[in-house]
Amino acid sequence: MFLVVLLIVPFVFQAQPSKPEPKKTGPQLTFDMVTIDYGTIQKNADPVRRFTFKNTGDTPLLITDAKASCGCTVPKFPTEAIASGATSEIEVRYDTKRVGLINKSITITSNAGEPVVLHITGEVKE
Repeated sequence: MFLVVLLIVPFVFQAQPSKPEPKKTGPQLTFDMVTIDYGTIQKNADPVRRFTFKNTGDTPLLITDAKASCGCTVPKFPTEAIASGATSEIEVRYDTKRVGLINKSITITSNAGEPVVLHITGEVKE
């Protein structure tokens, strides 16, 4: 009996093969970076920065909205569908007439699921 148990136990406790992760299907919104630092800039300096993204999914990506946390930040997003594997960008314009610290967010809504929050930081000097 002991010999039978000794032969069966290793098979019972042998690790089961793990199941592969299910592949995500649909559009996937992947940004190169989610924070852009303007650094220290002068009043009225170039207000535009661009966030580059890629649709890493297997169906077209459609951005439906981009909302800034403040009226001093204006996002511009592509309205056409982004094909699988294609890249595009979201342009953000900050009002550089405002002197002081920059710490704003832009919420991107798309058919890829959860919204993505982008950030801009920096400081505008007189």
